[in-house]
Amino acid sequence: MKHLALALIAAATPALADPDITVAPPQSLAWETTPEGVAFAALSGDRWSEAYFAMVRLPGGTISPPHVKSADMFGVMVEGQMTHATLGQKDPTIIGPGSYYHVPAHLPHISSCVSDTPCVTMLYQDGAFDFVPVQP
Repeated sequence: MKHLALALIAAATPALADPDITVAPPQSLAWETTPEGVAFAALSGDRWSEAYFAMVRLPGGTISPPHVKSADMFGVMVEGQMTHATLGQKDPTIIGPGSYYHVPAHLPHISSCVSDTPCVTMLYQDGAFDFVPVQP
């Protein structure tokens, strides 16, 4: 019994080895482009089945149709300029590199890359990816 208790304690104790550091230079990212031209580079998680963290790139001038997502979306702009607007919102705030945004789940909105150059964002979504069009 004493050996079993020691074995359980040892199994529950974190390893003392140094943790690994993950680095991903831009050229190492595996970008996958959708038919609409939006590209995703996975950083963590599988966007089709769980919460995920990814780089996302939209071509300059891209305007999404009105839509909702089933999960909260959190992002930090890396390149370009975007807006995220609720339906009917006039003059949404333009955000650029270093800007943070949060689009709550189930909120109808339109996302636009308003720059001529691509918009790149680091994106975290707390559930699987979806894109559900809504009527304006």
